Amino acid sequence: MSGLVIVGGSYAGLNIALAARQHGYSERIRILTNEPVLPYHRPPLSKGYLLGATDPQTLPLRGEAFYAQNGIDVLLQTQVHSIGPARLQTNLGNVPFEKLAIATGARARLVDLPGIELDGVVTLRSLADTEAIRQRLADVSHAVIIGAGFIGLELAATLRKLQKEVTVLEGQQRVLARATTPSVSAFISGEHQRHGIDLRCNTSVVELTGDRQRVKSVRLADGTLCPADLVVLAVGALPNGELGAPLGLLTRGAIEVDSIGRTRLEHCYAAGDCTIHPNAFSGTLLRLESVQNATDQGKSAGAAIAGVHLPYDSVPWFWSDQHDLKLQMAGFSQGADREVLRGSLEDHRFSLFYLRDGRLVGVDSVNAPADHMLGRRLLSQRIAVLPEALGDLSFDLRALLKAA
Repeated sequence: MSGLVIVGGSYAGLNIALAARQHGYSERIRILTNEPVLPYHRPPLSKGYLLGATDPQTLPLRGEAFYAQNGIDVLLQTQVHSIGPARLQTNLGNVPFEKLAIATGARARLVDLPGIELDGVVTLRSLADTEAIRQRLADVSHAVIIGAGFIGLELAATLRKLQKEVTVLEGQQRVLARATTPSVSAFISGEHQRHGIDLRCNTSVVELTGDRQRVKSVRLADGTLCPADLVVLAVGALPNGELGAPLGLLTRGAIEVDSIGRTRLEHCYAAGDCTIHPNAFSGTLLRLESVQNATDQGKSAGAAIAGVHLPYDSVPWFWSDQHDLKLQMAGFSQGADREVLRGSLEDHRFSLFYLRDGRLVGVDSVNAPADHMLGRRLLSQRIAVLPEALGDLSFDLRALLKAA
């Protein structure tokens, strides 16, 4: 009995399996992962786990007993080479399937730089990556992070807590340029600089230099040398969609799925960072990299595999912990024509609500979790709001929900 085979030990992969079981799928389920451990939490890798504040035993998403109780087999260190008719070619031989789900996630984007092969040049996407960084920390005085996205900035904050000298190099004119607005970027930049991080935007790296095969510095286009015992490449991620390429499943490098995770291939589903989907809130085909998206897409795909139609239409949301800041984001700020501040930047507790043509389209909150949760509900229910109400701290936003 071949049943369901899920490629990828990820949030999406686990939730596909769990949702399929919950909705009545009774056939065999196998998860194939190329990692040596069970699916695990990834957000702590750049923060608590690297600091030593997260117990390694809390990393697994589920324990071994869960998989046994739900009849889910996890095949570790299994590399899938290709998809054939009703079977996968793997390093363990052929694996037959009746239904297939691809949840292969994304990998770190690399840059073509002289010196990229030097010891001490790393990425941060997996538990193995974090362990490689931890093993080097005792010998690190200066760390250079190339890229000021979420992972780069989270790691910068963590390394400062470990008393390391940190330089962050960003090619664009501001941090988090693809994720948020100039207002939030400026605030986040200021906080990193306040904590002693050397943050340089609009900067181009041309070379990594070393001594005895060990990285020692990063050379910028203007000739500046930044000392570096550790260089972390944090310049984004690429979807792991290669398995779908020969089958014509890719759009812009990712596996295209519909609202319930179906691909163009019959009996084949996909979810998570490796996919691109028609997003109800952006109105476009979109690839999201977030725990929320992987989890919710996985639930929809798993339900569909069991014959239950539950379209994925959740409001996209994200979060990031940096220093003493919890940044939470919902919806999309891109294209907004008005932003409304609620709270105070000086107090490090505020939200920026974004509107387009008078309609709420997104909210970014810093240390304001109640605003974030209310914003998500307002976005989900598409409730009309007055900008004056959003900016008035004396106005209870819950009243809008009650009225609706």
